Amino acid sequence: MAWISLIISGMFETFAVSMINRLTIKKDWQTVIYILIGIGMSLVFLHYSLIYIPMGTAYAIWTGISVVCSSLIGMVYFGESKSIYRILFIALILSSAIGLKLIS
Repeated sequence: MAWISLIISGMFETFAVSMINRLTIKKDWQTVIYILIGIGMSLVFLHYSLIYIPMGTAYAIWTGISVVCSSLIGMVYFGESKSIYRILFIALILSSAIGLKLIS
């Protein structure tokens, strides 16, 4: 259950980062509230997962999920670069997170 909590935490972090990007485009209070909800829920789920998963591993996975998902959302929805090198390095981050899970 701790690993599921950690994945959910990473998804909320990704949501918050996406809302921060949206705030640069559309400045409104609704977006600020979404950011606060995303960050708050991310930290709640991260806190739960840290009870069972070592801090270094949990933090690496949490940030890895956020980096990978935020990059993919940026490429799909915000027109960011889709170069082969960028995709390759995103895959390396993802494989590193999976490797940490496998050895933990």
